[in-house]
Amino acid sequence: MNKAAARTFQVDQKVVYPSQGVGVILSIGEKEFKHEQIPYYVIYLEVSDMTIMVPVDKAEKLGIRAIVPKEEAQKALELISEDYEPIPSDWKLRYQMNLDLLKKGSVMDIASIVRSLYHRSKVKELPILERKLYDSALKLLEDEVSFSLRKPKDEVETMIFARLESK
Repeated sequence: MNKAAARTFQVDQKVVYPSQGVGVILSIGEKEFKHEQIPYYVIYLEVSDMTIMVPVDKAEKLGIRAIVPKEEAQKALELISEDYEPIPSDWKLRYQMNLDLLKKGSVMDIASIVRSLYHRSKVKELPILERKLYDSALKLLEDEVSFSLRKPKDEVETMIFARLESK
């Protein structure tokens, strides 16, 4: 592999690792693997108090991306107060659809999961796996929007629920 692998992120940059949470790049280093020097990001994930190492050339495939700009965070907040398509009543199908969206990890996908599962939970209690998925998506949305808008997480949580309740 090329030694100067395309480094998308910088040290101290906040990033989103879908299904894991918002993290900060602590450093960019190299490790030897199969007689080759592999560049990697060292990312600290506050939500799980965990530090992970991700090879630079695998970061994009894993869905790791920069925190969205303010405008996109605002669009995600608007999305959760819009009308939505009914979701399948078969929870396994719904769970897989939402899990796939979470893995794609765009802020709009995450907002869409929060919106649909929130409204579904008002109709009928969510199964445990789906409840965990909802909780993860909600936490991810809160974290990213709070970093993007530079607002405290509790204020963002209030904004999210105010918009969800508006439907």
